[in-house]
Amino acid sequence: MSVGAANRRLIGLWQRLGVRFMPFADAATEDMPLSRLLRLALFQVSAGCVMVLLNGTLNRVLIVELDVPVELVSAVIAIPVLAAPLRLIFGYRSDTYKSVLGWRRVPYVWLGSLLQFGGLAIMPFALLLLQSQTVGPEWAGVVGACIAFILTGFGMHMSQTAGLALASDLVLAEKRPRVVALLYVMLLVGMIGASAFYSIALVDFSPKQLIQVIQGTALFTIVINVIAIWKQEARNPRATAPDRDLTGFFEALDAYRSDPGTVRLLLAVAIGSAAFSMQDILLEPYGGEILGMSVGRTTLLTGLWALGAMAGFAWAAHSLQRGAPMYRIAARGLLIGIVAFSAIILAEPLELQGLFYAGAGCVGLGGGLFAVGTLLAAMAISDRSESGIVVGAWGAVQATAIGCSLLAAGVIKNMVNMLALNGVLGEAMATSASGYLVVYGVEILLLFVCLAVIGPLTGRRYQRADHDSDMRFGLAELPG
Repeated sequence: MSVGAANRRLIGLWQRLGVRFMPFADAATEDMPLSRLLRLALFQVSAGCVMVLLNGTLNRVLIVELDVPVELVSAVIAIPVLAAPLRLIFGYRSDTYKSVLGWRRVPYVWLGSLLQFGGLAIMPFALLLLQSQTVGPEWAGVVGACIAFILTGFGMHMSQTAGLALASDLVLAEKRPRVVALLYVMLLVGMIGASAFYSIALVDFSPKQLIQVIQGTALFTIVINVIAIWKQEARNPRATAPDRDLTGFFEALDAYRSDPGTVRLLLAVAIGSAAFSMQDILLEPYGGEILGMSVGRTTLLTGLWALGAMAGFAWAAHSLQRGAPMYRIAARGLLIGIVAFSAIILAEPLELQGLFYAGAGCVGLGGGLFAVGTLLAAMAISDRSESGIVVGAWGAVQATAIGCSLLAAGVIKNMVNMLALNGVLGEAMATSASGYLVVYGVEILLLFVCLAVIGPLTGRRYQRADHDSDMRFGLAELPG
């Protein structure tokens, strides 16, 4: 064999290995190379940083370091949830945006980034005013904190919705599952990286550090959002012409809902997302208060959840490569979630921390399978709607369900514990663990309900052979 032939065979081998094992290599095309996809996905890193800051870091800082009342903290943290239903309108408006410049998605990503930046820029001062106001009206600190959280929440939801729609526009239909996987993983990367950064940056808390960390996050997120959308959307004045015919919002919504299975799928997304999310604000306190775990040990839970979610992606990739229906993959995630929450419940009477860790990892595994299956199904189910309203509807339902479930989890836990510790629920329930265990039981019940809702979608009535072939992808689309 000649040297040239050997070199050609070696090059061909490396090309095949790269496509098979390198994460997301198959998502790239000649018009949308992998480097451009990774750059576009940076807006998900920005969203992940903000989500960790709002839902995790500030939650603890306000209660522990700044000694703000819990009920006031719950109110301001829940404010960004108010913007979740508007994701549907954000998506529709980006579909029908009128612009002489010819851009549909970029203006909404940019406006959302500016709102997010403005909210984060004023947030630390508003929080410090909320904690130790000495002059001026008493309501000034509360109003300032509310404005900061409203701007940040609205901006995050707007830029994320428009960014997902832009990604859907830029790739071919058969490549969308791969891009969805990339974007979801980048969100996890942003959350994990932000969690590690905040845990280190705020070890020795001081007001100055709080200002530096939050405003540093504001600058970081707007910079990477600008990098993400730079020269991504081509100008198309015809698509944004002011005199073109536009479909009304309710007409577009009716067209989206008219596809078979859409309403049932969105109902399943709402129930399943709520079921997997109620534990978000309770898992670490449960480990510390009930199982006696140290702070260092409970911080491992986020990593275990993320590893479980990554494993869910890999499993979904393997299943879709073999032609498994998306709804069955989502249903598999629900079944794993039932097992996971059962393990978490049993960890307390059995006093097994290892069982608790396993349950936390399986929550991520089941949630990852469910999220992948339902998002791909939502993108595939509608032939008559543009990507903005499709992504917006899925995101609005999911985010609203998550926000409501977080609020419900705290209320249920506190009410049950109050009744249990007062002896109203009997001697067996007179323990601090009762509230946690009831919430986990409710999550198991919701998972069973979601199984009943999603079950008919696997039948012939809702099967779409043309989409099933598009939704298969292999290891190249997910982290190896």
